[in-house]
Amino acid sequence: MIEAEWWDYDDADEMADAVAGDIGFIIESALDARGEALIAVPGGRTPLPIYQRLAKAKLNWKKVTIIPTDDRLVPLSDDRSNVRAIAQAFLPTGARVFPITSDIDDYKLAGNSANAKLNELKFPLDLAWLGVGGDGHTASIFDGPDLDEALNAPKGRHAIGVMPDPMPSDVPVARVTLTRSAILSARTVLITVTGDAKKALLEGAIADGQSSKLPIGRVLAEAEQPIDIHWSA
Repeated sequence: MIEAEWWDYDDADEMADAVAGDIGFIIESALDARGEALIAVPGGRTPLPIYQRLAKAKLNWKKVTIIPTDDRLVPLSDDRSNVRAIAQAFLPTGARVFPITSDIDDYKLAGNSANAKLNELKFPLDLAWLGVGGDGHTASIFDGPDLDEALNAPKGRHAIGVMPDPMPSDVPVARVTLTRSAILSARTVLITVTGDAKKALLEGAIADGQSSKLPIGRVLAEAEQPIDIHWSA
């Protein structure tokens, strides 16, 4: 049984204020406990106003490392790069923004490279912040030939390369993603979603649990910690 707590907001601005405050508290708690913080954040449009508010928090950002939960295999200068938007928001704070992609065309090799790079960091994550796609993917855990590997990678395997099938029409490229193991090892797992359609999709995935046909349902079904879900219309 997935233990999820929903937080509903009237609009995206209200949600952004609340989520930024919660993440700031998570980071501050990690700094107090361990002297450093490691967080993974999603790409896309929904997180951008949260980035902006969070970056204004008065934290010891030099002790904070931020990674994307996933990224597209595009150049870092490409607007479709998740880490590009993260860097634009957080490098001015002094935080360490850690790319997980490299200039490797073969997506499997790119995943191996990402995993090797992430081994430099001190897992587990203090926060895994997830989004959910309209097709039920989360991070870049998509349907396709690499779904099983993303879901069942062993502990210690932090990232793999994936080729979604069907390919998303908006950004039809291969990806690198955190594995389910890396995500669920996090001390806190938080999800942000907007719109009635995604709320219904996520509620259905949680209700279906292990039998869910959606990647987000399969990921959350293995969670041992409670999941905070923030939603706005």
